[in-house]
Amino acid sequence: MEPNFSTLLNGSEETASMSEPAVVTTLLNISMVVLGFTFVLGVVGNGLVIWVAGFRMARTVTTVCYLNLALADFSFTATLPFLIVSMAMREQWPFGWFLCKLIHIVVDINLFGSVFLIAFIALDRCICVRHPVWAQNHRTVGLVAKLLLGPWILAFILTVPIIIFMTTVRDGNGNTYCTFNFGIWGGTREERIRFAINMLLARGSIRFIIGFSMPMSVVAICYGLIAAKIRRKGIINSSRPLRLLTAVVASFFLCWFPFQLVALLSTIWLREMLFEGKYKILDVLVHPTSALAFFNSCLNPLLYVFVGQDFRDKLISSLPASLERALSEDTTPTTDSTTRPAPPAEAKSDAL
Repeated sequence: MEPNFSTLLNGSEETASMSEPAVVTTLLNISMVVLGFTFVLGVVGNGLVIWVAGFRMARTVTTVCYLNLALADFSFTATLPFLIVSMAMREQWPFGWFLCKLIHIVVDINLFGSVFLIAFIALDRCICVRHPVWAQNHRTVGLVAKLLLGPWILAFILTVPIIIFMTTVRDGNGNTYCTFNFGIWGGTREERIRFAINMLLARGSIRFIIGFSMPMSVVAICYGLIAAKIRRKGIINSSRPLRLLTAVVASFFLCWFPFQLVALLSTIWLREMLFEGKYKILDVLVHPTSALAFFNSCLNPLLYVFVGQDFRDKLISSLPASLERALSEDTTPTTDSTTRPAPPAEAKSDAL
């Protein structure tokens, strides 16, 4: 959720907010309430996952993967109070230059990291189902821990524009915003605007393609391969980790797709929005869709508790114990339609 770049080109946000329609104000207030709940539930829930998966459970490939995902969600939700205050002040930023850059770096790294980690987990699950013998012999905690550096490095690379261009900027009325500043990139105002638009177009395209479409495509391909294997072998019960991954992926897509669609359309129609005043509905939709997207960061701990076990048993058991069961490696062999036990290596890998 980045500040409206048109504010610094077309005037003060305060002037625009004076005639703000009631529906816009209502959506803004609802968005802030949702972000407040996301902050509380996300910090507590992901903190608990980090405690259980990091300190109470044996270190396995599954726990290492979901521990990284919880760290990403926890780090992101911890920044939400700053974003909520800025949203309440109509995108103004009262926290200074350092926190402007730091908060947005943390936000971008962990949001990108989350989707890349989900794709990584889906790929790992696909390998376990499609190549169980290889997975049993080579899929180790040490190897996966090293490979997990890949999603974080890629997330950091995609955050470079934030590191370079994000800063605090004052408008003509003395209001301070945390936004991109391309002031030194061009000799004239027209050159700076042209550079800014090209950079924002490139960034928006990269975010949608690399930061969303490609990871989701990897997940879709992995699920297709897994489904083909399951159908061919007549397996009727999926393992607990596969059910958990399905719930995590579904919630991520449902929460993030509306925001990604609005962001893509805002990128495509950026010039018209900035200079012709068209497609104002996209500005109105930014806050509610981003609040829905950010809400996903507090959903995973709930999924860890309630996916894969009887709902009533979850309610009467302690939350740490439920998390530990949900994130543990599944050692029960996967059954197929013939109820014939699988070979040891394959049964173990399919159950992971």
